[in-house]
Amino acid sequence: MPYREIADLPDSVRSHLPVHAQEIYLAAFNNAWGEYAGRDDREVVAHKVAWSAVKRRYAKTGNEWVRKR
Repeated sequence: MPYREIADLPDSVRSHLPVHAQEIYLAAFNNAWGEYAGRDDREVVAHKVAWSAVKRRYAKTGNEWVRKR
């Protein structure tokens, strides 16, 4: 199901990503949710798309996600 706000994101996302990365995740997930409406694996695909969107702008360094330059 699409997320209405950052507070609705899974704990695994909120506890690890900076706020801007969470915003990217939220937007990408919701977009993918709509785009893949006819698929049985819709939620799984939407999460993969969201993580991919985050990884385009952020990289994990140690235990921290930092914005790419």
